[in-house]
Amino acid sequence: MHDIHKFAVEYFAAAIAPDPERYFALFDGGIVVHDDGRSHEGLTAVRRWRTEVPPMRYELRDVTGTSTACQAVAEISGDFPGSPVTLSFTFRRNAQGKITVLDIRPSNTHSGTRT
Repeated sequence: MHDIHKFAVEYFAAAIAPDPERYFALFDGGIVVHDDGRSHEGLTAVRRWRTEVPPMRYELRDVTGTSTACQAVAEISGDFPGSPVTLSFTFRRNAQGKITVLDIRPSNTHSGTRT
């Protein structure tokens, strides 16, 4: 069984890594990402989506769930309106540990405490 905290730490480390392939390696080829009211289906669309994401810093606040369905809450800061913001990242992963669905939305969590 995968350690979900270790997975979440790796996800956010890969998101800021100089080599973008480290990030894309976490995804299944049929990945679907929901972010900011838009859906991105497949690795090509996810690559395009990531080029629109400004440089950010992530501070992991909480991780819950199982190896195949987990949620991470992180404070995101960077050069964008409303920074910093706390977001919830809901992951679904296949048996190989690859992300098949990623849903990013504002979190109901404040200061690391679940509500």
